[in-house]
Amino acid sequence: MKTNRNILTAFIAIVGFAALTIPGSASAQQKGVKRTDLQRHDLSIPGYEMIQAVVAIDPGVTAAKHKHPGEETIYVLDGTLEYQLEGQPPVKLKAGDVLFVPAGVPHTAKNIGKGYGAELATYTVQKGKPLVTLVK
Repeated sequence: MKTNRNILTAFIAIVGFAALTIPGSASAQQKGVKRTDLQRHDLSIPGYEMIQAVVAIDPGVTAAKHKHPGEETIYVLDGTLEYQLEGQPPVKLKAGDVLFVPAGVPHTAKNIGKGYGAELATYTVQKGKPLVTLVK
């Protein structure tokens, strides 16, 4: 378990460095939710790009209901997060669990643990569209 914590600590340090060096990684964000963009690349599919980010959510915080212009693949890095995809029952995930969010499906994520919660999010989205669109 200590080795996993050491790996996670090193990963978080790298993410912090990446946030300082990747253009466009700083943007207006919801209080208690921080997205740090790691990489962005055009895909071989015309008009699409891949964006990879670490999304950290403070304990008790729920990310505002939102959607993306493409698919999101989630890998939980740390903590316990509860996801609510529109039209589906809530799903609780812990570190090491994965989730797929189809294109355009409104969803939320909440840190239901007592400590740090984070996911590695990989988005396959339409280029030039806002990555996140808030939904009422």
